[in-house]
Amino acid sequence: MNAASVAAARAYVALGANLGEARHVVQKAVAALGRLPQTRFLAASSLYQTAPVGLLHQPDFINAVVALETTLTAEALLTALFAEEQAQGRLRSVPNAPRTLDLDLLLHGAETRQSAFLTLPHPRMHLRAFVLTPLAEIAPDLILPGRGSLKAWLPAVAMQRVTRLAA
Repeated sequence: MNAASVAAARAYVALGANLGEARHVVQKAVAALGRLPQTRFLAASSLYQTAPVGLLHQPDFINAVVALETTLTAEALLTALFAEEQAQGRLRSVPNAPRTLDLDLLLHGAETRQSAFLTLPHPRMHLRAFVLTPLAEIAPDLILPGRGSLKAWLPAVAMQRVTRLAA
């Protein structure tokens, strides 16, 4: 087996942006994810406007989640996501800072792991309405490895502001 490929896995990627033309950048990134090698685009959620988390004094975010089927390893997929962030002008400064584009690998099949480069499932996804709400739109019956059903986590984030945007 090639080191850059594995059996096909369903992967979920969260997208977010709050600088510049955030809505356009997220839409452009959704399209770019569909063009990744060894990857088939399955679904994209609606766009959502959400309040920032962590560093609060910044513009609202535009968020979405995409489902992909890929034979890329989780590491190769994450590397491709970082390349797309850079292509959209992403600069990494302080955690939770405003950004032109943020792409987070949420899940890669049922894989679980923790390393310096990658943690699966994403370690904070179950605490964030800006992830769970769009994820529930495209995968309502999803089971989060090690955490249980996505539906069971939605009440825990119900107080976080998430507004679905018109198409």
